[in-house]
Amino acid sequence: MKFEEYTQTGSSIQKRIQAIESIPVDEINRQPALETLFSCLDLTTLEGTDNKKKINGLCDQALGYRKLLLGKTVAAVCVYSPFVRQAKAILSGSEIKVATVACAFPSGQLPLHLKIEEVKWAVAEGADEIDMVISRGKMLEGDFDAIYEEVSQVKKACGSAHLKVILETGELQSVQLIRKACELAIEGGADFLKTSTGKVSPAATPEAVVIMLDTIKEYYHATNIKIGLKPAGGISEPVDALLYYQLVREIVGKDWLNNTLFRIGASRLADKLKNLLAD
Repeated sequence: MKFEEYTQTGSSIQKRIQAIESIPVDEINRQPALETLFSCLDLTTLEGTDNKKKINGLCDQALGYRKLLLGKTVAAVCVYSPFVRQAKAILSGSEIKVATVACAFPSGQLPLHLKIEEVKWAVAEGADEIDMVISRGKMLEGDFDAIYEEVSQVKKACGSAHLKVILETGELQSVQLIRKACELAIEGGADFLKTSTGKVSPAATPEAVVIMLDTIKEYYHATNIKIGLKPAGGISEPVDALLYYQLVREIVGKDWLNNTLFRIGASRLADKLKNLLAD
């Protein structure tokens, strides 16, 4: 489809965020909002020191929440691809998905044919969801055809696995470039738009999320197809997560407030939300 010209500026986006943020929390109905946020978490470890013991602990943590919170738990566990098979075995029989990162995460600097093979291997290992990074260098130099091609080829390689496309909005620098990356990702077949790898500063920002939500809304109105949203990186406090909840609710609507269309990559947030829900 042909997207409309995007006329929002940094200052107009800031004003919209401030207006949404000023809505009293009582109007949200705080407890259900916290429950929704918890159920939309991707519990994640993506460190060079990850090992079998750490993955066991992460999966046990995800499963343990169900006992503590009367059946409530996170949406997915996200790990590096060598641990997908292990996580899949531990979480077998639960509703918790296994996600992995791909396409030379976090840099994106790998030839496309090797990215495709990486994705195919991860899916064969049992990944339910693939979080791919785009080539930001190509995006910055204006090679938009290459971005579309890599997303569309990765989508094909995913088969039945869901594809989250990481834009790394902190490196794209401008409203218009973030908007263009959203359009290319959606046209290429993204199931979700994701802000960040969590390895670059700034990571998730409300400003980037507004641009992403505006694009998702426009695409939905034109096609009746819903694209998901995943802010990720630097979201460590419930108040920050609640702002993203409010942005989703006010821009695209309540239909997005579930873990099929909304995720948060914020492992440091999980226990803080759990403690609030257990009170």
